[in-house]
Formats: sequence, structure tokens, C-alpha cells
Amino acid sequence: MKSQKKISTMGLVLIIFSTIFGISNSQTAFYQMGYSSIIWYILGAILFFIPTSLMFAEYGSTFKDAHGGIYSWLEQTIGKRWAFIGSFTWLAGWVITLVSLVTNMWIPLAVTISGKDTTGSWHLFGLDSTATIGVLGILVIMFVTWLASRGMKSIAGLSYVSGIIGIVDLVIFVGLSILVLMANHGQFAEPINMHNMVASPNPAFQSPVSMFSFLVYAVFAYAGMETLGSITDNTKNPKKTFPRAVIIATVVMTVGYLLGILMCGISANWLRDLGHSDINLGNVRFALLTNLGVEFGHNFLHLNTGQSLLMGQWVARFTSLTGFISYLGEFIFLTYAPIKSFIEGSPKKLWPKTMTKLNKFDVPAHALWVQCLVICLIIAGVSFGGSSAQAFYTILTDMNNMTTAVPYLFLVIAFPLFKKKITQNKDGFIFYQNKTFTNVTTVITIFTLAFAIIFTTIQPLMDHDIQTAFWTLFGPVFFIIVAWLFYSHGVKKLNQE
Repeated sequence: MKSQKKISTMGLVLIIFSTIFGISNSQTAFYQMGYSSIIWYILGAILFFIPTSLMFAEYGSTFKDAHGGIYSWLEQTIGKRWAFIGSFTWLAGWVITLVSLVTNMWIPLAVTISGKDTTGSWHLFGLDSTATIGVLGILVIMFVTWLASRGMKSIAGLSYVSGIIGIVDLVIFVGLSILVLMANHGQFAEPINMHNMVASPNPAFQSPVSMFSFLVYAVFAYAGMETLGSITDNTKNPKKTFPRAVIIATVVMTVGYLLGILMCGISANWLRDLGHSDINLGNVRFALLTNLGVEFGHNFLHLNTGQSLLMGQWVARFTSLTGFISYLGEFIFLTYAPIKSFIEGSPKKLWPKTMTKLNKFDVPAHALWVQCLVICLIIAGVSFGGSSAQAFYTILTDMNNMTTAVPYLFLVIAFPLFKKKITQNKDGFIFYQNKTFTNVTTVITIFTLAFAIIFTTIQPLMDHDIQTAFWTLFGPVFFIIVAWLFYSHGVKKLNQE
């Protein structure tokens, strides 16, 4: 039998980088905290990404034959109930990500058509702009669910293309930024000085609480490593390869995020270009790219003002079109993959038969439509809540970050129990060999996650923004309660049988 080709250190670094890194995280960070976001990204790498990546590698190596993802990891350490709740919350994180994607994807479409974000003026059936975006999002999730229910073949091609497009976007942003910097003789539009490195120019991030709440964004920028833990045993000499790859990937991504944040400041001055009420978390990426195009036309190509503005529009249009396709590919894949993995990995006896039944395309179609209903209800709740566009995208981003961060608490808290209860194969990947080191690292990581979650919740409350605070907490709390009730009902039903 032909042996399977093993993944090298650099191969694993590329897999980790392509799965987790996103230049849009740097653009969001620059909008929220300016250059001062750099220190938080470094802390996120040291306090969250490195320790959790090595934990997930041990989980994946030990449970290499399990197909239930994080449910399989948690089941044998903290029991079936909490494993179900933890993995259900993990699925909820992807559901909230889908909500965020389906409402954000209209901005690149608007920029592609008009050369700028016009979603604030969109109206259907007499509805305001945020409600209109909500209606469009509901229609799209219904179409995509239908498409995903027809199997992986119908979505694999677009997902592959969207991955290639992501690389093209990165090359355009980096390339134009370097050319503008050369044209400006090394001068940055946003000055690099000690004050800008420690203080945010954004009025919303001036207080200590709001600054600390940014840590959840830094954590989210490194999220996703749990999906790669299972490939540990497909690497060459995993005991050396995996930690080496994690360290290299951490350095590369941290430097990548740092350079991405600095590159935003090459062409954009925060107060001049981003300090407007019409800039929000949904469209800041395209505002930065438009501005980059204008600066490239004016300073590098020496075009006149009108031509430079036109250049900015076309740079924004092209990157918006690629961004829209990328959104669509990611959106379609995430509609299908996480829920299929969760349904197939968790105990089938807990689910109604219709939820686990596969259609002729080998897809749990009924579960997909239930997921679609939940997404539609959340979109309706947020978009018809009467919030402004700026508040709307802030709510969605905070919900996304919070619901994504919470499942990591389950995995990290369970890790010392995993080390105590589970006998690990000596030939597998083992990094945490000292009990004290394991416990100290776990406590620091738990504290980091809890710190980020707590301050993300407190910040809108201190600003008397009850709506944002409610929706930020809604995601994890709602889904934990649903998971608890669902599991309890399932166990009760099984006992009666």
C-alpha cells in the first residue's frame, strides 16, 4: 500500500497561514485602534494563539481516528453534556459568522456597481437601509442553503476560486502600498510616533475598558486553529514539526498583521480619511482601498485630482468584486461544512431522525434548513432593531467575535483534564509534558479569553449602549441555553425509551 505523503514544516506553515490569516483583520484593527492595535495583536499571539495551537495539536493527535471534531475531544474529558454544549456553541460561532458574512457582502457589491458604499441609501418596500440589507440577507441565505443542500460538488469550485482571489487582494493591497510609500519618499500619511503606538485615534477606543475590549478582536484574528488539530499525524515527525510550524506561523502572521496595520497608515490618515460617520466596520476595508487608489494615482502616477479619484474608484471596484466573490465562496462553504461535521460527529440518538437523515446528495438537508431559519431570525432581530448602519455592523462584529471566543474556553478548561484522564500515545504529538507548566499556561490562556469576553461586554454597557450589549451577549448565552435544553430533552427521551 502506498504511504500517504507527509506534510513538511513549511507546508504546515502555509496551511496554518492560509486558513487563519486575513488582511481585513489588519484593516479593521487600524480603523479601531490605529497603530496602537499592534501591541494587542502581539499579546493575542503570545497569550492565545501559541498555547492553544499546541493544545489543539495534542487533542488532534490523540483523537486522530475520531470524526466528531471538538465534540470527540471534549466528550472523553468533560463528559457528553458539556461536550455537546461546547461543540454546539462552536457551531453557533459559525452561524453568527454566517450572519455577519451575509450582511457584509452587500457592501462590496455596492462598491463594485457605484464605486462607493451606497448601502446606506438602499430601500425596499419602504424599509430603511439596515432593514433592506436584512431582507436581502434572508433571501440569499435561503438560496445558498438550497445550493448547499445539493452537496459539496456544487460549492467546491467557488470555494477554490475564492481562495485564489484572497491572495490576489493581498498582492494588490501590499503592492500599491509599497509604490505609494516609494512615491512619498518613505513618509506615512498616519505619522509613526510613540503617541500613535500607544493611543487610539478612534474616539470609541479612548477609555481603558474600551481598549481592553479590543483584545477579543486580536484573539479572533488568530481563531481557527482547532480545525487543523486533526492533521497533526499527517506531518513529518510531528513532535518537532508541529511546534516548529506553530512558532514560525505565529511569527509570520504577527509580522503580517503588524505590516498590514502599518501599510494602512501609508496612504490613510485616520482623522482625515476614517474619522467620518459614514465609515463603519462593514465598509472600512473599501474606504481604505479607495483612498489607496487615489493616493497611488496622485502620488505615483502623477494624475490630476479627477483622474486620481477615478483611479481610487476603479481600485475599489476591482477589489470589491473580488471581495464579493470571496465572501460568496466562504459563505457557501461555511453554510455546509460546520453543521455537517457537528451533526455527523455528535450522538445521533440525541437528534430527531429528520435532523440526521441524509438526502440523495449525502447532506443533512433538514438540519441545513433549520440552521437557515435560525440565521434568518437573528438577521431579522438585528436589522429590524432600528439601529444605524454604524451600530448595525458593530453589533454583528461584536456578536461574531464573542460567540467565536466562548467555545475556546471549553477546549482550554478541558485541557488539564485531558492530560490527566487520557493516556496519550508516546509516538504521537506531546508538547505539554510538565504538569505545572500545563496548569500555568491553561490559567493564563483562560484569563486572556475571560478578560477579552468580559471587557467586550462591559464596554457597551458603560457607553449606555444597551442594544449592542444585548446582542453581544445574546449569541453565546442563547446558544448555551439552547444546547443545555436540547441535550437534557434528548437524554430524557432516551431514558423513557
